[in-house]
This record gives sequence, C-alpha cells and structure tokens, in this order.
Amino acid sequence: MSNVLFVVTGARSWTLSDGSTHPTGYWAEELLTPYRLLTEAGHDVVFASPDGVPPVADEGSLTGDDKARDAIAAIPDLQSPRRLDEVDLAEIDAVFYPGGHGPMEDLAVDATSGALLADALEADKPVALVCHGLAALLAARRTDGTLVAAGRTVTAFTDEEERQGGLAEKAPWLLETTLREQGVTVDTAEPWADHLVEDGNLVSGQNPQSSASVARALLRRLEA
Repeated sequence: MSNVLFVVTGARSWTLSDGSTHPTGYWAEELLTPYRLLTEAGHDVVFASPDGVPPVADEGSLTGDDKARDAIAAIPDLQSPRRLDEVDLAEIDAVFYPGGHGPMEDLAVDATSGALLADALEADKPVALVCHGLAALLAARRTDGTLVAAGRTVTAFTDEEERQGGLAEKAPWLLETTLREQGVTVDTAEPWADHLVEDGNLVSGQNPQSSASVARALLRRLEA
C-alpha cells in the first residue's frame, strides 16, 4: 500500500483586506472524506503542517455535525502532524491538500510547502488538491519565479463561490483570479457543483462537494 501525505493548513484565521480576521482552518469534509476513502482502501495517511502546528477545522464546516467532530477526534496523529520541513518526499507516494480558507493565509506563501509541491509535480508523483487548497500552488515556483503549475489546467474554489459565500468583497485576493493571473488555466463548473479536473499527475476539485471525486481520482493513480 501507499503513503499519502496530507498537507494541512496550520492557520486559525484569514486576514481580510480591511485588517480584520475571519476564523478558519481546514474544511472538515475536504479532509475527512479523502481520509476515509484512502484508509478504507488500505493506504496510510501521514499528516504535515507548517512548523508542525496542530490543524483545526473551520467551525463553519462542523456546525450541527457531531459525527464529523467525532471522526476528526478519532484520526490518529492529526493533532501531532510532522513539520513540513521534516518530510522526506522519497517516503511519500502521493500528496493531498485539503482546503478551507486556512491555506489562503499560510500555504499560499509557505516556501517549504511550495518546494515540496514543485518537487512532487516534477517527480510525476500524484498531487491532489481541493477547493482553497489550490492556493498552495502559488508558492510552488521554478527558479525563474514562474509557477510550476503555469500552463496546466486545474479547478479551484471560484470567485463566484467566494461571492456567494459572502467573503469576496473583503478578500485580499481571489483564488480563481490569482491562479489565472499566474498563468494557470482554471476550468470551472456551476457554483457548488461536484467538479474534477485531471491534468497528468495534477488532480483538483472545485469545492467541498468535489472531495470524494478528488479522492477517487487519487486512488485510481495509486492503484494503477
């Protein structure tokens, strides 16, 4: 079986354009669903975060969902993740990034995460990201400063979804727009639709509704 690295945000809040902060973290479904599908298939999941900070779920993704809270509490090692700078990519078969607004705060600018992503993509290891997890691609750059993902096709949480979610007007930047500006082709579906994009070893899902599709696409690569 394979070792799958889950790179999880360590952020507790997202700094908005007016200087206020929006409480956040990772989005529960985007971690729980892929974790369940991968582990049920017999794969091992390893967690890592910037500086080994224990990740927290966005409370908005847990409202009224005691089962999700219990499932998170039952995940071994989630609260004691590895430091990103201690991860040996040679021991990892695939990489997965869940979303939530947290990655917009830390993983979008984390050089260690960016280097790991760049190395995984260039080594042709499966790399899967969902929703705001795609923000991590903005830190994965070549020596000339261009994005490793430039010229490739992904999907990500859309500007329209951010507007419907109520945070677009205060967002310091929008994920879909920023990826496009950096040379990434962004393929989008209707807001909140399950939408998967596969471009070689790069797999992406648009939103929480796409979590299972992303996990199954990653499983297909691991089982090939």
